[in-house]
Amino acid sequence: MARPRRIVLLRHGESEGNVDDSVYERVPDHALKLTENGLRQAKEAGERLRATFGDEQVSIYVSPYRRTHQTLKLLDLDPSRTRVREEPRLREQDWGNWQDREDVRKQMAYRDAYGHFFYRFAQGESGADVYDRVDAFLESLWRSFQDPAHPPNVLLVTHGLTMRLFCMRWLHWNVAEFESLSNPGNGETRSLLLGPDGRYRLDRPFERWCTPEPYGRTG
Repeated sequence: MARPRRIVLLRHGESEGNVDDSVYERVPDHALKLTENGLRQAKEAGERLRATFGDEQVSIYVSPYRRTHQTLKLLDLDPSRTRVREEPRLREQDWGNWQDREDVRKQMAYRDAYGHFFYRFAQGESGADVYDRVDAFLESLWRSFQDPAHPPNVLLVTHGLTMRLFCMRWLHWNVAEFESLSNPGNGETRSLLLGPDGRYRLDRPFERWCTPEPYGRTG
């Protein structure tokens, strides 16, 4: 088994929806584009990633959304050293169809009160639904490590909530731990690094906005 030395998770650059929630009334979530600031963030992320990967091979998985594809293109990674696959299971939490701005704000407030993991948008997904498809993707990813020639680097170009849920599944966080953490900023990364003991650890933690309050102890 050729496990990669690092698995890098990258949140897309700032999108139109990050600065104007009325855009969801007229543009599908998957079709939202990067802002000028988001374009800059993606280019800066590319500079950091090129320095990280050097001349090593990289296996890339990208969410099917426009803003993630735009981000990936602006990373400007050497195509001779990369293998790119679009991965629908790494998409953003689905909201359903076009949204009314006031309804979106109301549902976001409900989600904050109810909990990001369990709250299900009226026409879309809960965080738990995203967790399940991330789990299915991880099974596929793990099977890819069976290839002795698997690259030493994996890059996932995805979304903030999906990044947290990926780490939740990989690192076996409980729901309370997940709920206590914030999404990374646009264009930010978190990396799972393979240690000498064969275990992966985060290069730096997610910011914590509250102290986790678990319902009970698990064995």
